[in-house]
Amino acid sequence: MVVAAVLAAVPITGCASDTAKVPEAVFERGGELYRASCASCHGADLNGAPDWRTPNEDGSYPPPPHDSSGHTWHHPNRVLVEIIRDGSDLPQSGMPAFGAQLTDEDIEAIIEFIKTSWGPQERAYQNQVTGQDQARP
Repeated sequence: MVVAAVLAAVPITGCASDTAKVPEAVFERGGELYRASCASCHGADLNGAPDWRTPNEDGSYPPPPHDSSGHTWHHPNRVLVEIIRDGSDLPQSGMPAFGAQLTDEDIEAIIEFIKTSWGPQERAYQNQVTGQDQARP
């Protein structure tokens, strides 16, 4: 039982997001792009809209935070890129598409910037779900 618990923990600690591997210029560019394209809805401090968990009258939800208090870190990188690039077709989301304004490289820089607001546990979890997503056939 102890061996299983240790092995289960290996992907999280073994794949913990290492922001030291990302060049500082990527974080800076991501921050600039975030402020220009995302902050007006998701907050300059990545804190989302007030009462983001309470639906609007039309059933949609206000923009969530991108820091550790939100749920962005629950999604693999591929999904985050798709949501930013293509928008969300979920009726409870008002996320517009930014694919016409941002390249995938721009979007990836924004995601790396967002990750800087997460704690180590959130980064490790998100890195793990990204690895699992990439391993899918």
